Amino acid sequence: MNCKHLLVKKNKVWVWTALDKNYSEILEFVIGDRSAKSFEKLWTKVKHWDCYFWITDGYKVYPKFIRDGDQIISKISMTRVEGENSRLRHYLARLHRKTFGYSKSKKMLFLSIKLLIYYLREKNVSGLV
Repeated sequence: MNCKHLLVKKNKVWVWTALDKNYSEILEFVIGDRSAKSFEKLWTKVKHWDCYFWITDGYKVYPKFIRDGDQIISKISMTRVEGENSRLRHYLARLHRKTFGYSKSKKMLFLSIKLLIYYLREKNVSGLV
């Protein structure tokens, strides 16, 4: 899991993502700030997954939700997350750091990311990637 800074005009918005480390695709995501409240939204979506451990970047809110011993803090293992973030920015101009194609609405940002994830997943399933 990782949070990544994105600019939405003047408001700073983060996209929290959860990936499967084996398949390197975004399984769940939440848009919000860097607070524990935003991460809690993502955590409610993923906490029921049958995982032995969670690989994180060590952000301070994770210990509030992930039990001791279930979290592995590894910057090296976060390269897949960074790769997916880069891929999102590649396909969606609204995610570029400084662009005219920014999102004015969190809902439109959410829907754009959701549609892109669906598109990329379908390409992987059909073998086009």
